[in-house]
Amino acid sequence: MREPQERRGQAGHDRRTPADRDLADRRPRADARRNRERIVAAAREAFAESGPEASLNEIARRAGVGPGTLYRHFPARPALLTAVLQDRIDSLCARAEELLAADSPDEALTEWLRALLAHARVNQGLGSALLLERPDALGFDCHQRIQDTAHGLLARAQRLGTARPDLTAPDLVQLVVGIALSTSHATADPAQPDRLLALALDAVRRR
Repeated sequence: MREPQERRGQAGHDRRTPADRDLADRRPRADARRNRERIVAAAREAFAESGPEASLNEIARRAGVGPGTLYRHFPARPALLTAVLQDRIDSLCARAEELLAADSPDEALTEWLRALLAHARVNQGLGSALLLERPDALGFDCHQRIQDTAHGLLARAQRLGTARPDLTAPDLVQLVVGIALSTSHATADPAQPDRLLALALDAVRRR
């Protein structure tokens, strides 16, 4: 008596080795991960160029995926905004980790604060849009992460006696964010943010 087709198919499936099954399972996951990374990278560029209302279809086109793939990963705009903001904060914090090994704590702190200023200027619209749409969308305290990162660089400079000891990381971050907010519409003088940061850095250094 011949085996039913369904049972033959099951037997064929069962003949695969565990390694073959594991490899077959990993391939879709790897493809999905690559697609997600491409979407986030494309969104990062698009949001920087056009703001948080950038076209999601254009982001999908830049990422080389279909709109359906984008929506499977990010069912709504806030989910994509959150992913981009997290990605940018990850990059900012990773740069701080690299700078902790720099020879000069002053130069390390200065370079990272410049990166923080650029981050704050680019992302203020992104964060505001996300908070307006879904105040709980972030799911993580991005401000606390940045303060903790600033603390590491500032504390190193203070231990080596190059930064004033009465300065705190929250004060320093607030100062840089304040520069970003106050110059967000200063299109007539694009050099003003850097000049203001230079004045702030001068006040950071121990006399």
